[in-house]
Amino acid sequence: MASASGYVMLEDGTRFDGEVCAADGHAVGEVVFTTGMSGYQESMTDPSFAGQLITFTYPHIGNYGASAHAMESDRAWARAAIMREASNREDAPSAERGWLDWLADCGVRAITGVDTRALVMHIRDAGAMRGGVFPASVAAATARELIDAEPAMAGQDLAALVSPREVTHHGSGSGPKIAVLDTGIKASMVRELVARGARVSLHPCASTPEQMLAGDPDAIFLSNGPGDPAALAHIVKTVRALVGKKPVWGICLGHQLLCRAVGLETFKLPFGHHGANHPVRDLQSGRVEITSQNHGFAALGPGGARTIDSDEPVRWETDFGAAALSHVNLYDRTVEGLELLEVPGGTVQYHPEAGPGPHDSMYLFDRFLERIAAA
Repeated sequence: MASASGYVMLEDGTRFDGEVCAADGHAVGEVVFTTGMSGYQESMTDPSFAGQLITFTYPHIGNYGASAHAMESDRAWARAAIMREASNREDAPSAERGWLDWLADCGVRAITGVDTRALVMHIRDAGAMRGGVFPASVAAATARELIDAEPAMAGQDLAALVSPREVTHHGSGSGPKIAVLDTGIKASMVRELVARGARVSLHPCASTPEQMLAGDPDAIFLSNGPGDPAALAHIVKTVRALVGKKPVWGICLGHQLLCRAVGLETFKLPFGHHGANHPVRDLQSGRVEITSQNHGFAALGPGGARTIDSDEPVRWETDFGAAALSHVNLYDRTVEGLELLEVPGGTVQYHPEAGPGPHDSMYLFDRFLERIAAA
């Protein structure tokens, strides 16, 4: 692996040295960490990571190469990969390209040899912040200027960046019609819906309520996506106009948008939830699920609380009647899902499609379609 020395710089001046690899140049954005042991290509191509630099906590990244099957969209959205020990092997049965070769093909900057444990501990203590990956040829003072010029994640509307420009249709047959307000949907979400017989249409995030309802869908689906939900007032207005007219289900950013549409508030988490090993309790079944997560914002609980103390389905009063807590995060007790009780609708904060895993929460797609049929 040809490499040159480089470094990671954070906006507070903290520096971590390593060896730059993959594409040439530098990258700046919000530095976050993800705890998955696999799924590195899925993470890089997840539109929810737009504007971010991913620090992988698992030390060995790239062991099984890259392949078309692992793509969650048609391109890489994360701006850089920060790793302890990168591998460029492509001898795994599924590999079609070496990991670092794939990153270079995508124009993504990367750095290996970084003390990622120290970097993650710093972010956990100080919070996610802006930063960058730089070759050694970029002076530290210049790096600081580039980082300072990068907008903070709070207040950013990134949905328009990742949303499609026109409507596309997926699936066939006579199954339920699902209109998706696409703020950055993962390909695996579409696959899971289509595999269950749904006919899925993906709409640009700037679509009006009339455009979303034009095909008389059986339900509205609010997808995952990047950025701050508080910056998406135009989308929240659209969602608000759809609630009560059709069943509405949201995942990740879609959860946050539905919460805001019914009158609840959201806030930025200190360092977000990113990874594939987050425990969540489903309050309807009592089960604890190991979930895949990728978000930096969360919904406030009843009374504006940032955490939920009990494992009971506590209630909010919303602009559309009562809502009940359906899922709670067992790491930090934040809201992970809610159900609207007086109009058909519900959300989860995490990713039941979980490409590449775990698959504890796949049943939520079945629950969604069952409730569409009931409605």
